[in-house]
Amino acid sequence: MDINQLIASRLRELREAQGLTLAALAERSGVSRSNISSIERGESSATATVLDRLSAALGVTLASLFDKPTDAPSPVSRCDSQPVWTDPVSGYVRRNLSPLTWSPIQMVEVSFPAGQRIAYETAARNTDVYQQIWIIEGQLALTLGDTPWQLGAGDCLAMKLHQPVSFHNPGDRPVRYLVALVTQPHKASRKEDA
Repeated sequence: MDINQLIASRLRELREAQGLTLAALAERSGVSRSNISSIERGESSATATVLDRLSAALGVTLASLFDKPTDAPSPVSRCDSQPVWTDPVSGYVRRNLSPLTWSPIQMVEVSFPAGQRIAYETAARNTDVYQQIWIIEGQLALTLGDTPWQLGAGDCLAMKLHQPVSFHNPGDRPVRYLVALVTQPHKASRKEDA
């Protein structure tokens, strides 16, 4: 399945599962109704920033927009079947590594081109998203809220996605890194033990 078609079907599936109209998702996400419609029809390749806004509005991780539908998910994710997506603006490439079988952990490999920048507003979700970024090769300048971090090969940063985050590759070659994500319901929405 073409990656834009995969994103289109997942976005529509997630929106409809929550009973949201295009207009309601547009209001929640700040992405225009026509843009969402175009993405859901597979007619446009959304940017990473737009996909982040949509996933936040749906209360899911960005990685979940790349899940392939399957009747019996395997606990193995073979390299040749892992969804690969390229951001049309920055050229960053993300490969969803995790199998489709349910797990609280999702893993993504990213190759981020030299000199590129990307920023996420990281809107509130109905789950807490925790992320660790491990640099395989290259350099990454990451700003979480107002706190800047300079990461090099072998460095690992743990963070909660609850404030704006920006990525910049200051080097002259791509930076490759692994992202591990875990989601949890907000503490306020968890049932307390009796």
